[in-house]
Amino acid sequence: MKESEPDDAVVIREEIESNIGSSDDGREAEDTNLLSTEEVLQDDHGAVLHPTPETSGSQPPGPGDNNPEGIPSPTDPRKKSKKATVSWKDLPRKQQLVVITLTRLSEPLVQTSLQSYMFYQLKWFDPSLPDSVISSQAGVLHASFTAAQFLTAMMWGRVADSGRFGRKKVILIGLTGTMISCVGFGFSTTFWQALLFRSLGGVTNGNVGVLRTMISEIVREKKYQSRAFLLLPMTFNIGIIIGPILGGLLADPAGSYPDLFGEIEFFRRFPYAAPNLVSAFFLFSASLSAFLCLEETLDARADKRDWGIELRKKIGSALSACFSRFSRSRPSTGYTPLANREDGVTSIEMTHSRNTSTSSSIAPGSSLTTTTTRKRRARYTQRLPFRRIFTRNVSLTLMAHSFLSFHVGTFQSLWFVFLSTPVYNPSAPSAPAQHLPFVFTGGMGLPPAKVGLAMSILGVLGITLQLFVYPALSARLGTVRCLRAFLLFFPVAYLLVPYLSLVPSTSAPPAPKSGPAAWVAIAGVLLCQVVARTFALPNMTILVNNCSPHPSVLGTLHGMAQSFASAARTVGPVLCGFLEGAQV
Repeated sequence: MKESEPDDAVVIREEIESNIGSSDDGREAEDTNLLSTEEVLQDDHGAVLHPTPETSGSQPPGPGDNNPEGIPSPTDPRKKSKKATVSWKDLPRKQQLVVITLTRLSEPLVQTSLQSYMFYQLKWFDPSLPDSVISSQAGVLHASFTAAQFLTAMMWGRVADSGRFGRKKVILIGLTGTMISCVGFGFSTTFWQALLFRSLGGVTNGNVGVLRTMISEIVREKKYQSRAFLLLPMTFNIGIIIGPILGGLLADPAGSYPDLFGEIEFFRRFPYAAPNLVSAFFLFSASLSAFLCLEETLDARADKRDWGIELRKKIGSALSACFSRFSRSRPSTGYTPLANREDGVTSIEMTHSRNTSTSSSIAPGSSLTTTTTRKRRARYTQRLPFRRIFTRNVSLTLMAHSFLSFHVGTFQSLWFVFLSTPVYNPSAPSAPAQHLPFVFTGGMGLPPAKVGLAMSILGVLGITLQLFVYPALSARLGTVRCLRAFLLFFPVAYLLVPYLSLVPSTSAPPAPKSGPAAWVAIAGVLLCQVVARTFALPNMTILVNNCSPHPSVLGTLHGMAQSFASAARTVGPVLCGFLEGAQV
């Protein structure tokens, strides 16, 4: 885009106003203004209840915008008011955030669960394969999910922005597809079957970008967004804690617990089905909670019928009626009527005694209370053309997001492979020569249960930092400065990882690494990587959200970010997986 060209907002306004003409049918100007982003809440009489503050992405950045994190300029009137400290309890619409958190939890739980035993499942497919081939297959298997996401994430973002589908349907499709993929992966008996089901899960899943979009639409005030966007990486760390432990404990139960499951034919035929069935149950629970409780945030579907919400209300009414009948059946001297309230809520007074009763006819599915109806007017009536999304700010932000995903995804893919790789045994006949400090080989040789424990350390460290360190430090440094400072921790962690194979162990090779020194070294390297990831990922998500030129393309932008990140997470594990296999 040339510098002399007006910004996207002005161009779109001129295009729309030129099409309207002076002899239009009396349509109000704000209905045709693409930049009308204010959401107004009204009651049944048309009275305004309260306005919703402006949010990120509601105003397009001007040419040469160098303030992607939204920090007020010295002349900005927002700088005059001192920011109040925001705590977790101050977040708005906590119920919806809880549903989104549970929805997000299921996915990292599934992914990290299978990583704890993937190396051993690949060995079970073909025990004759050397460890170098297994490492390469693990990289391909991990990359198949992200490669499929790269092909479809942008499409799911566009679908989530459409009035026909919306955000909620896309999330339900993603959860269902991942659940089917998980079950199929557990019952796979060859590498190609596992590859097919992993790819299926990636094709149907674009939930990360959609969930980020929903958070930005639920929490629209910037002062809350630092904590709100932290919920997704925090949930990821919770999944990292639970998933590897479940995977390590449930993988190959016939071999791990022969006294209990050794004689069961099912577990001997499908040794890795149990952890995948448990993961599928979590995905089903997340799908059910999203269907019943998650509210649509897309303005174009604000007035559409939501079958899940209606079903939840009917179930709640039925349970309430059952509880009321149970309460009335118990002996009681009577009920004391509640005092009438004059806060806009009309209550139906019910009296009861042992001798008399009053029955009221209430339509099925109706509520006992009538509350003020909140009508939401759309923040925008037109959509920004796709060609105008790629501003300079958007392009640079997506590029930075892709590079971050490249090395973070590669580490997550190869970390479990390194932990499972056998320890270097110098007494072995085919042992390669080592020339320290740069030419050496081997891994930690940990079994699945200990691999799960080592991976769960990632989650424990991450969630601790996110709860107690990140909010205050991010607020003090700002989004961009915080991101730049903690990116420096990544190369330090990556340089130290290979040297873990040289840490002294209490057991001689080829036994797995053990002893305090080994676990202290693992925790130290992970602390360095988790510190960097804890501060980098949420801030990068905020930058992606804030660089959106208009809210009508917010879902598309997050979909593109997920698509490019998936491409980076595909290339990274495959490329580095082959390099890892060559060094084993």
